[in-house]
Amino acid sequence: MKKINTAPISGMQELLPREQAIFDQIKSQIMQVYHLHGFNHIETPMIDRTEILLAKAGGDTEKQIYKVVKTAETSDDADQALRFDHTVPLARYVVEHQNDLAFPFRVSQFGRNFRGERAQKGRFREFYQMDADIIGRNTLPIGYDAEVVATAFHTLSQFVKTPILVRLSNRKILAGLLEALALTEKSSEIYGIIDHAEKVPAEVTETKLREQVADESKVQTLLQFVQIRGPRAEVAEKLTALGIENETFATGVNELLLILDLLEAQGIGQSVIADMLIIRGLDYYTGTVFETLLPEYKNLGSICSGGRYDNLALNYTEEKFPGVGISIGLTRLFYCLSTNNLLESYQSAPVEYCVVPISDAEIAYAYQVVAQLINQGASVDLCLLDKKLGDKIKYASKVAENVIIIGENEVENRTYQVKNLTTGEQKTFELN
Repeated sequence: MKKINTAPISGMQELLPREQAIFDQIKSQIMQVYHLHGFNHIETPMIDRTEILLAKAGGDTEKQIYKVVKTAETSDDADQALRFDHTVPLARYVVEHQNDLAFPFRVSQFGRNFRGERAQKGRFREFYQMDADIIGRNTLPIGYDAEVVATAFHTLSQFVKTPILVRLSNRKILAGLLEALALTEKSSEIYGIIDHAEKVPAEVTETKLREQVADESKVQTLLQFVQIRGPRAEVAEKLTALGIENETFATGVNELLLILDLLEAQGIGQSVIADMLIIRGLDYYTGTVFETLLPEYKNLGSICSGGRYDNLALNYTEEKFPGVGISIGLTRLFYCLSTNNLLESYQSAPVEYCVVPISDAEIAYAYQVVAQLINQGASVDLCLLDKKLGDKIKYASKVAENVIIIGENEVENRTYQVKNLTTGEQKTFELN
């Protein structure tokens, strides 16, 4: 009989228990920071109507979504798909429950999303995302943009112990530039070229721009634009030097500079630069956009991103619900941190204690020890394997931080001895 392949589908991450323990610790840290910043946790369904998911997606998203096909499909079920992010379902959620929500609505979401991208190292088709968004009703002050960027920085600082750099921009700046250059009809193509500029040699970007823009002076302006990055004063000067007189451009620049000022006031200005290469591929972003990276590990790419979306809910309602949010792709982030040995400070044992009775005679007492530890809030594994003591201890070393061996002396004295499997330190405790 042909054996079935048990390997996970390409692009799907599976973790061993020790890895999952670290993954869960990081997830808990992110959830805690979001909570401290006042975000309310909700969940939306993984499956939604395709017309909802693709209403404002644009780009390659339609080619990447996973359609849901039931064996007994009906007309009502025929057009459903797995969500590819949390933001689009959130827009539907807000419209559906608007009369029961307080605005600005501060919301966090944690869960798996799906995209049929080409699987490769660090890129997954099923991935865990952790989002935090602030949604307004009719209006949302620009100061909230700075708040979510600061939330992203503070969140990453909890588990990333190397310098963090936030790269910030505003899509209105490029939109206004294209308006001023009479290139609006080429917006989609030019946005895509700039969004991929860091992934290809500079001459490739130049060639692609010339394929879209016939006027060489306009090409040079665009090339000058994409090279603008740095601290506030430097970027302000270079943007002014472009000589662009356009209202959308000016609004984007003013919003960008204001957010930089607000982040400076929060004490993280030294970790933020403006960078005109930051566009963000999804079409629903309308203003502020940002990405974060670790300068000492640039190969990781962006580990957290986000931005402002003013029009996402317009596909479902005439009322305006502007929003701004962040997303941490935890599956990819965990993979990148793990492969770069940046998780060594985490305790990787799935449980705190493994209780090992030497023989069947000590099992009843071992259960009492387990009960006491659990009542104290500890996580415990009870090893009942019918094997030699050495094999039991070997098992304990794979699943726990500490081992507790129960023999005749422990039963007689009503004690138990805890041995740390890393340091070898031992302590004796009494059973209450």
